[in-house]
Amino acid sequence: MGTTRWLRHVFAADWLRWRQFPQRVLAAIENAIGEQEQRHVGELRFVVEGGLPIGRLVRGQRSRERAVELFGALRVWDTEHNSGVLIYILLADRAVEILADRGIQAQVGNQKWESICERMRSQFATGNFASGSADGICAISDLLARHFPATGDNPNELPDKPIVL
Repeated sequence: MGTTRWLRHVFAADWLRWRQFPQRVLAAIENAIGEQEQRHVGELRFVVEGGLPIGRLVRGQRSRERAVELFGALRVWDTEHNSGVLIYILLADRAVEILADRGIQAQVGNQKWESICERMRSQFATGNFASGSADGICAISDLLARHFPATGDNPNELPDKPIVL
């Protein structure tokens, strides 16, 4: 593992997290999730992590592995329609990961998720974290609305508030 990666994770993680996702951006993300979830029975979770803890760095953990770990820990898989989706941002690695529960994954597939990740990374690279996040949430919701449209009863099964690690 490169020294540059270590330095970004250990020394720049907190600064990156609060600079790029201040409270106003997190509030906008929470509102966007709440609004978009009205269109479908899917459930979105948004997680931002500045950098990995040292133990995970030593093990060589990558963003995808961390996203899978959080998907389980946050119980994103535990929705009535198997339609939970995790959006995971690891700032130190400039990584965006989207993981979907088996119900929606069977309908959508990896290529569409990767396309949304790329759009978000592109906007993040120009410093547009609020609009990049909103764009990703809307794009995911478009897919969920197509495959899991809202029905009469649409309870909010997972919190809309973004998690900052």
